[in-house]
Amino acid sequence: MSSAGTLRRRATAGRRWKPVRQCSVRAHKGGFDKAIALGLGLRHDWGSQYRARQFQAEIKWLGIRSTPAYVGEPECNGVAERFIRTLKEECIYLHDFETLEEAREVIGAFIKRYNNSWLLQRHGYMTPARAREKLSRRAA
Repeated sequence: MSSAGTLRRRATAGRRWKPVRQCSVRAHKGGFDKAIALGLGLRHDWGSQYRARQFQAEIKWLGIRSTPAYVGEPECNGVAERFIRTLKEECIYLHDFETLEEAREVIGAFIKRYNNSWLLQRHGYMTPARAREKLSRRAA
């Protein structure tokens, strides 16, 4: 394989792990270490990037349970798709970003505000952060 192919493969692997590391582990568990995320489940589709041995080994090392969405059950992605719609309508469409860094800052601030301030009906009118905290205590 050419060096360009190797770089492409490594970049693809890094992209699929980055959200897990940043959002699920560091942000909610305060670090990145073996078994730090015990009790956390990761919903994903059946894409080859999520079935790859390296990806599965990393989430297992972190203590994350793999929970693939079922084929033919679109409701598995409904919550994520609804959040993306809200993100676009309440944040992205309202800003004309000058730089990638500005976009990261504004979107990050929106996500923080969403998780800590928005009361959601599906969580019994709790914030996502409060619902996560309650579910984490129940799982422990």
